[in-house]
Amino acid sequence: MRIFKQPDSVLKGLSRRKKYAFFLLMDTLFIPFALATTLMMAPLPWNAPSAGMILLVAGPALALIGALLLVAMRIPAIQLVEFDGDAILRIGVIAAVLATVGTALAVGVGVELPRSAFFVFAMVLWLSIAVSRVIMLQVVLAIYRRSNTAIRVLIYGAGSTGTQLVQAFRSHHDIDPVAFVDDNPALQGLTIAGLPVHTPIRIAEIARDKRIDRVLLAVPSLSPPKQARIARRLQRLGLEVQSLPSFSQLIGTEALIDRLETLKPKMFLNRDEVKAPLLEGADSYTGKSVMVSGAGGSIGSELCRQLLECRPRRLVLFELSEIALFTVHQELRGTAAELHVELIPVLGSVTDGRQVRQVLAQHVVEVVLHAAAYKHVALVQQNPLAGIANNVLGTHTLATAVVEAGVERFILISSDKAVRPRGVMGATKRLAELVVQDIAQRTPEGGTVLSMVRFGNVLGSSGSVVPIFHDQIRRGGPVTVTHPHVTRYFMTIEEAARLVLRAGSMAEGGEVFLLDMGNPVKILDLAIQSIEAAGYTVRSEDNAQGDISIRFTGLQPGEKLHEELFFDGSELPTTHTKIFRVREPALSEFVIARMLRNLRQALASGDGSAAIDIMAEQVEGFRGDQKTVPPIEPGRML
Repeated sequence: MRIFKQPDSVLKGLSRRKKYAFFLLMDTLFIPFALATTLMMAPLPWNAPSAGMILLVAGPALALIGALLLVAMRIPAIQLVEFDGDAILRIGVIAAVLATVGTALAVGVGVELPRSAFFVFAMVLWLSIAVSRVIMLQVVLAIYRRSNTAIRVLIYGAGSTGTQLVQAFRSHHDIDPVAFVDDNPALQGLTIAGLPVHTPIRIAEIARDKRIDRVLLAVPSLSPPKQARIARRLQRLGLEVQSLPSFSQLIGTEALIDRLETLKPKMFLNRDEVKAPLLEGADSYTGKSVMVSGAGGSIGSELCRQLLECRPRRLVLFELSEIALFTVHQELRGTAAELHVELIPVLGSVTDGRQVRQVLAQHVVEVVLHAAAYKHVALVQQNPLAGIANNVLGTHTLATAVVEAGVERFILISSDKAVRPRGVMGATKRLAELVVQDIAQRTPEGGTVLSMVRFGNVLGSSGSVVPIFHDQIRRGGPVTVTHPHVTRYFMTIEEAARLVLRAGSMAEGGEVFLLDMGNPVKILDLAIQSIEAAGYTVRSEDNAQGDISIRFTGLQPGEKLHEELFFDGSELPTTHTKIFRVREPALSEFVIARMLRNLRQALASGDGSAAIDIMAEQVEGFRGDQKTVPPIEPGRML
């Protein structure tokens, strides 16, 4: 049990009234003290009363008048940290008035005192009150600094924001500004706002010796990327870092904005976006029961949004991820209710044949859009069995169930990575196409129409480069690009979904639809464009003062330098200028059956190498002769 309280606890426990009474009493007692000091210093005339008699008679009168003046001038109400020039001037006025009153009293009682005595009295009183405030402020600050609750801060930036910050901290006893650090050599070694200014090179030493708890970045003139780089450097030293806006931003004279607004994917197309509404082909979905697999993904959720505009009778959201399904269902439920569309969320996997057949039958599904797939190249490359199970066997399970259930249309969402793939993900998507082609050519006329839509990268989808670049820019860079010459085809999510629905409506069975994605885009150009669109400059050898640097990481396993959409250029135009049709050679039923059997055996035994070898036998270009990729040193900067 603690008997004695800590000094800082005692100070915090004092009420405002008690502090006012203490300062009033202390300042009032300084009046007789100043008079006594004056009488001791000033020689009195031989006929004057004794110093004790003068003090006894004049002291109470001056103290009473002085107390009234102190109250009127609100001197006891001024906080220690706010005791500034104006307060000192008011004390001087009080001292001068009391000296005048003392002079009048002396003349009134016929006591002749030297004129210098009243000047000395005023000076002693003025200095006593002013100096006592300075001493008490230092004592209080010392008490708080020694307490465990005081936060010791180092301020990065000794400019106007930093100095104003120190002044603001004077009224917060729980915050102890220790020193400045600044990159400006002209300021280093100076004392500003009572604090020394050091070079940033000494931050680790200062943090250790001065027991720094936090570093405050008071450099609003620096761009956010540069501030982010400084913050990361300080965090590596184990310091907590906070960034502050300028005071002009806080009070509204300068805009307080985040320059890193979300980048709109359509900004990077470098071509006109396909904006035509889905008019022709909408009747293929109107009034129908439609199911979208992978409904919570980027493409799947956009397909659902645009399908609602077609007013289907029922929309089944089939999704493996619980959070993704919850999110898309919450988003669409209001719109579906307004359009009188029955919205049904189903949590499940396309690899579960029993569940797939049950859902198709229960909800009398008439159209299936199959967007469920593992699509991230690096992840599927490291987890080939999971990619094969979901992308290949899942597609076979769903497509087979669709035909058995008598569904009208089945559209597989494929990828340009399926064309002569380098990695596992592309190979699984190519096998999914071959599986759908096999089922399509074995489906009797009048049965389910199965088709595929192949397109490239989707701007703004999960894992695509624009969100990744935006996040890297927000953190101060660097922006990472695999290779200076790498290119990709791009579409926005909206136009990709619109063209998929249009292509699905014109399908006859077994064909692959290719979406015109314009010319391929250099990822390096996209990175530069992203940095400049965010309002920053690229830092390079030619521009060392730029904000964001670009670093080349080298192509990852499974990545290609350039993607392709076609195998042999045999595509044919359709009624839509952005959609092409191609019929590609399919594997025989026997080959497909043997391949699927062998893949299931490899999955059952957990043999990833065997599964990859099985895919390599049937997928053109996979693990075969590849184009020579120009070498690049990983980590090289632009």
